[in-house]
Amino acid sequence: MVWYIAKRVVYSLLILLGVTFVTYLLLYMIPADPARQIAGRSATAEVVANIRHQLGLDLPFYEQYVRYLGNLLQGDLGRSYVQRSEVSTLLASRVGPTLQLMVAGIGFELLIGITLGIVAALKRNSVLDQVLMAFSFIGVSSPHFIAAMLALYFFAVYLGWFPLGGYGGVEHLLLPAITLGVLGSGWYSRMVRSSMIDVLHQDFIRTARAKGLGRARVLLRHVLPNAIVPVIPMIGIDIGIFMSGLVVVESVFGWPGLGQLAWQAIQQVDIPIIVGVTMLSAVAIVLGNLVADLAVLFVDPRIDVTKT
Repeated sequence: MVWYIAKRVVYSLLILLGVTFVTYLLLYMIPADPARQIAGRSATAEVVANIRHQLGLDLPFYEQYVRYLGNLLQGDLGRSYVQRSEVSTLLASRVGPTLQLMVAGIGFELLIGITLGIVAALKRNSVLDQVLMAFSFIGVSSPHFIAAMLALYFFAVYLGWFPLGGYGGVEHLLLPAITLGVLGSGWYSRMVRSSMIDVLHQDFIRTARAKGLGRARVLLRHVLPNAIVPVIPMIGIDIGIFMSGLVVVESVFGWPGLGQLAWQAIQQVDIPIIVGVTMLSAVAIVLGNLVADLAVLFVDPRIDVTKT
């Protein structure tokens, strides 16, 4: 177990190093000029060149990247080009709202997805099964921006059940969290359905029924605990999907999280913030996958970590 964890940690560090390199390279290659964005349209070429020199943007790519890695090892994520504040301070002020929305969103995903998956498995090949799976497919296929705008208009503007946006109490959290939950629940419903159908055909389920156990007891004690195991790693993977979806959903609902910060930084070509948000997201994804894998090992002791 210790060797497995150590190996996963090394792999995770290599992944994070690759993320920083690819992100920095892509931002270096884009045609937009952060110095021009900061100086404004009326600035002279001399002013733009001076700003570019102050920010170190006139250095070759490898020098910029090595300098960034050196600062990163010291815990320095740099300063925002536009807001002139430490990136770590900006990220720290936005992590709380994003974690709230992520936890609530994943909670609704699990609630909706597992429920639909159980019902679809128990009513497999029926009209209800086909309707639920079609709903799941539509959910995971819908663009986050369109779905968020429709949810905001229908439930906040037309019906008036929720605030139009902003950050505050539970009433501000529910609509964006439910929107994210509905959009992502399809992955869980399809997985739970397939897993439950597979478990229902296992010999130990037939044995439990032959012993006279009731249907509800068989489902709760034997089917669900085994069918839920494949869902656990999906939660770690889901963090990555959530981080991409949060950029759009937070912007639509005016939620002051990392997604909104990233969207503003992209519009302003604020490279330190973009790299910082990407790095933080990558750390969350890697940690989520590691925790999910370890949880599976504890839940299902039949897995041999020496073969992974």
